[in-house]
Amino acid sequence: MHALLVTANPDPQSLTHHVLQKLEAALHPMSVEVADLFQEGFNPTFTPADRRAYQEGGDLPADIVGEHRRLERATDLVLVFPVYWWSMPALLKGWMDRVFVNGWAFEYSPTAGLQPKLGGLTTHLLPIAGDDSGAYERHGYAEALRTQIEHGIVDYCGSRRGATAFVHESEQASFAATAQSVDRAVRIISGAIHARSRTLPQ
Repeated sequence: MHALLVTANPDPQSLTHHVLQKLEAALHPMSVEVADLFQEGFNPTFTPADRRAYQEGGDLPADIVGEHRRLERATDLVLVFPVYWWSMPALLKGWMDRVFVNGWAFEYSPTAGLQPKLGGLTTHLLPIAGDDSGAYERHGYAEALRTQIEHGIVDYCGSRRGATAFVHESEQASFAATAQSVDRAVRIISGAIHARSRTLPQ
């Protein structure tokens, strides 16, 4: 078991990074790797080289090959991110755009159709939201976000759906209430990963 935690927040003092650290600690003693896309300077722009690789096949940019190797080591992927406009930040979306590409995450051709390729990976979501859970349910934000990522990306690439746990009301004045929400989300995600590890052959 090896978990890859991917985050995209430019502020190292943010709640996002606090949650990331709590989750990393909760996953002990299993193997964990953290990918802080902002700190690493990941380029989220879909480049002409990406486009050529998509259209013509052949060599992918070196930074994407590196991301593929990192993901190939992982049994579990956890996306830990602040919710921006009811979705993931542009940096994380750009990572998905460039990394989860045809020929690696899935194979598509007009003759053979779609062949998902990430069956060995389980993907978990830990979104950090400013609004409360009631607002997310009333307006369909939670369903929309989960449909976009879980169905539109995770299912399409054949990855198994793991746990999804929101931290709601992330900007409220009460630190104690925020801490409870963080602890709950970390417990759900880490519990799902540890439970899966217990079911695997030793």
